[in-house]
Amino acid sequence: MSKVMSVEEVAASVESGMTVGIGGWGSRRKPMALVGGLLRSPVRDLTIVSYGGPDVGMLCAAGKVRKVVAPFVTLDSIPLEPHFRAARQAGGIEFAEYDEGMFMFGLLAAAHRLPFLPTRAGLGSGVLRVNPDLRTVRSPYGDGEELVAVPALTMDVALVHLNRADARGNAQYLGPDPYFDDLYAKAAGRCYVSCERLVDTAGLLKEGPVQSLLISRSMVAGVVEAPGGAGFTSCEPDYGRDEERQRRYAEGGLDEQG
Repeated sequence: MSKVMSVEEVAASVESGMTVGIGGWGSRRKPMALVGGLLRSPVRDLTIVSYGGPDVGMLCAAGKVRKVVAPFVTLDSIPLEPHFRAARQAGGIEFAEYDEGMFMFGLLAAAHRLPFLPTRAGLGSGVLRVNPDLRTVRSPYGDGEELVAVPALTMDVALVHLNRADARGNAQYLGPDPYFDDLYAKAAGRCYVSCERLVDTAGLLKEGPVQSLLISRSMVAGVVEAPGGAGFTSCEPDYGRDEERQRRYAEGGLDEQG
């Protein structure tokens, strides 16, 4: 069964007040075409869960965001995402800042339908002080070690961008890193995948090894063919980051995706 959709159809499925997970990492393989659809839609009051980059900055600048949950929001070659920073400094959004490892455990907990997962990440740091709602637990084994109980980062919708996909939603990455996109897909109520190119199912194995088939169709509600759909962020090996376009974005307003 074909799950092919348009950017506009994906955006129309997102409602105000939802929690939206956005895959990729910093300014790498972000689903910017899908983010652009949200920017053009009337949706507001979103909670964004992301290893943040320009996805977060654009949505904050457009007044779409109530809260951000992230370990960082960066453009990689530009350390601080300027539009997110401006929204945060103006007090326009809430921000839950987690350690990178804690954030991963939150995604894992949600992917496995667990209420939380324990981790040592965050202990001895200021993360518990700036997130007073976080709790610790003691191990029921050994010496009863105290651990951070990271709550599941459950999401209504996840948006991810992969290099290739078929019409049924099987999706493949060809670059150096999966960036936890599979966890977003498993953790969300619905996952939408954009891709550089749709191919037939057999063609996926011509593009890369079976290990590169990151996301199963069973996790996917819709798939969008969007060539260049991660730009200006990188989508290796199809293209690198457009540093000039990113610089213009950082110095000015919303990118043309908006």
